[in-house]
Amino acid sequence: MGKSLEEQMTGDERELVQSLDSPEKIQAYMDSVPYVGEEANRSPLSVIRDHQAHCLDGGLFGAAMLRRLGYPPLVIDLLPEPGTDDDHVLAIYRLDGYWGAVAKSNFVGLRYREPVFRNLRELILSFFEQFYNVDGVKTLRAYTRPLDLSRYDRLNWEWSDEHLGVIEHQFKVMHAYPLISRRMAAHLAPMDELSYRAGMLNVNMEGLYKPK
Repeated sequence: MGKSLEEQMTGDERELVQSLDSPEKIQAYMDSVPYVGEEANRSPLSVIRDHQAHCLDGGLFGAAMLRRLGYPPLVIDLLPEPGTDDDHVLAIYRLDGYWGAVAKSNFVGLRYREPVFRNLRELILSFFEQFYNVDGVKTLRAYTRPLDLSRYDRLNWEWSDEHLGVIEHQFKVMHAYPLISRRMAAHLAPMDELSYRAGMLNVNMEGLYKPK
């Protein structure tokens, strides 16, 4: 294994991450970083240095920062109906037996969750109503089990961009747990106009998924 994240940082960078001493502050920092719509993946250190991120970058960053607070570095992938939307990565944590999440998203409603959810299904369902595409279609359908990023410490994922595709690929081959049935999906109403506009606040239009 290579050097630690802290060993790769400048003094100012170490001071920054030391200030992120709660999940709320981690989320606030991710909210301050512009959402970027591109394919390249960034390590947590690159998120700090480039000052931009997409949802996978944010999930990795959140997991690394939560790890510094004593939580295991866990991420989970939220999966849409194929061909309708992007997936969405959360960094998740558990406090007193209840689950919460931090996340980077192009959509207002797909970010922080307080640790008040009794199980992962409850947590994921809290994203359902706000998980919609540019056409206003609610697209969330499934989720993976949590992925413990400590398994990939040999790849130096906290500070190196080189092998992040390995983590991204792992999500693609993991079992998906259905969230709703096909019958439920067939009866979903589209987003109402007010909720749609609220969720699109400050969206980077270039980062929006265009349904096939």
